[in-house]
Amino acid sequence: MGSSRSDVVDEPIDPDTGPVPPARHSPWRGQGPVVGVVAVGGALGATARYGASLLWPTPASAFPWTILLVNAVGCAIIGVFLVLITEMWTAHRLVRPFFGTGVLGGFTTFSTYAVDFTRLVQDGRIAIAFGYLLGTLVVAMAAVWAAVAATRRVLGAYGVLGAYGGGPGGRAVR
Repeated sequence: MGSSRSDVVDEPIDPDTGPVPPARHSPWRGQGPVVGVVAVGGALGATARYGASLLWPTPASAFPWTILLVNAVGCAIIGVFLVLITEMWTAHRLVRPFFGTGVLGGFTTFSTYAVDFTRLVQDGRIAIAFGYLLGTLVVAMAAVWAAVAATRRVLGAYGVLGAYGGGPGGRAVR
């Protein structure tokens, strides 16, 4: 009566072409390499943050200046990095996950920030805790903005970007 679907699958759609061979995927094409570079970058970034905490330890009852500074520096580097890879050159597909997500994600820290906030609250330093909570967000955002603006200005001064920066689409921070 009719043919089964499996009989039709083996026949080419166009009589001038043969069956299409199954696609082979390279192990370097999927998400595996991305996960790998994020993991390696994260280990490097977290090690750098740990090193900063050893160089400038924060006593139990003190304001967590080291983590505030680490987060601010990390955010500034993120600002520079994103201008460079989005407005100046096209980076390899693994650069952004390795450095942006991995290294800088491991270096900057939300978990230690949350633990420090909790510790300040438990020590009864409520005003300082909420100052740290809000201050870290403001400092981090200001660091990203200032780094983006400064990077665009420097690159613009060297003629790499337009007068006020901007790359694709003419975006600029003024």
